[in-house]
Amino acid sequence: MNKIMTLFKREYRAAVRTKSFIIGLILVPIFMGGGFLAVILMENRQDTDDKKIVVIDHSGLVEDALREAVNHRNQHEIYNHETGEKIMPAYLVEFIAPDLSDRIGQQLELSNRVKASGLHAFIEIGPDIFHPASDTGAFIRYYSEHSFMDNIRYWFGNTINNHLRQVRVSELNLDQEQSDALFRWIDVEGMGLVSVDKKTGVQQEAREANELQSFLVPYIIVLLMFMLVMMSSVPLLSAVMEEKSEKIAEVLLGSITPFQFMAGKVLGGIGVSLTTAIIYVAGGIITARLTGFGSTIPYEILPWFFVYTILFIIMVGSGMAALGATCNDNKDAQSLQFPAMFPVILPLFVIMPVIQNPTGSLATALSLIPPFTPPIMMTRMATPVTIPLWQPVIGLVGVVLFTVFTVWIGARIFRTAILIQGQKPTVSNLFKYAFRN
Repeated sequence: MNKIMTLFKREYRAAVRTKSFIIGLILVPIFMGGGFLAVILMENRQDTDDKKIVVIDHSGLVEDALREAVNHRNQHEIYNHETGEKIMPAYLVEFIAPDLSDRIGQQLELSNRVKASGLHAFIEIGPDIFHPASDTGAFIRYYSEHSFMDNIRYWFGNTINNHLRQVRVSELNLDQEQSDALFRWIDVEGMGLVSVDKKTGVQQEAREANELQSFLVPYIIVLLMFMLVMMSSVPLLSAVMEEKSEKIAEVLLGSITPFQFMAGKVLGGIGVSLTTAIIYVAGGIITARLTGFGSTIPYEILPWFFVYTILFIIMVGSGMAALGATCNDNKDAQSLQFPAMFPVILPLFVIMPVIQNPTGSLATALSLIPPFTPPIMMTRMATPVTIPLWQPVIGLVGVVLFTVFTVWIGARIFRTAILIQGQKPTVSNLFKYAFRN
């Protein structure tokens, strides 16, 4: 045990005393925060170049209303009222008569103008949009190179449909007040659940659903877990390979056993990860409280987070150390890097479905499969949804058993492969190393 702790201290000190560790601690939150800040800034900074739109109105009844709406928007909505700065593009609308003899040819000509950047888009309005008798003549079509993601399409759609509603209402002889009441829209407010304060026993009213707590908190927690694994366990593959190829491992194995060697390296990674986690978690809590978001932090899951993270690091670290022991050079290590990383990064592909439905069958099933349990279970527990206690408990038991199995297999591979030179890390060799006496 003393030898394991000696190697652990050496690995830990060698990692935390480097400038790269300190720089990484500072840069990671800056990059993460900078990414979210960039998204916010980009949302507020739109393209302000004027957009030229051609409208083909087969009905002949939309032009006046649409022209009036466009003029009102260009005069009152595209400039900041306080600074006078242009914040949105102006719409320059050109109305042309439909060519009934060669409709496709007219569309082709306009499409070529869009491709040549002479137009942003063109709109075709069907002849029967006021009183649709069939789908063939009741349509509004927006033609653009990227119409699916074009917000201009939605503006014209809303504007034209609002005008259609007004015309239909006026035909029913309804006044403006009746019309407003007829089309009044009431939003559905997302609320949490009514609860009882555990300390005082006072009933607490439901609060409005918090998007930060529903999405951002689970995302940050699982991202932190993956970051800790990536910075501690994954590098063990190349680190062990280098020590093996440079004969350092042979010198160390003269005084310690292969298991002690592997255990010291994995524990060193755990120490580095825990140091990083404590700094980031404490910093995140302090920042959240200072900015008024302290109530969004799920403090009750922090013990689960540290336990699951430690087991995840041991699980991945023992496997990476064992695979590193089978490599002879960088080429071998690179060939194993992606297959070894794939089970680790696979849960990232299902994070969004898990956040959206944390009690669904997919999220529940994946959170009880040991290799995926730590990130998936923590994602589920970080959402506002109540997860039955038996699920994280069963998941933890499964992770403990699987981690013990991984360490056992990893230790057997490590003890044999660390001193073998020249053999490729094939699947057959891995099985031979794991189960040979």
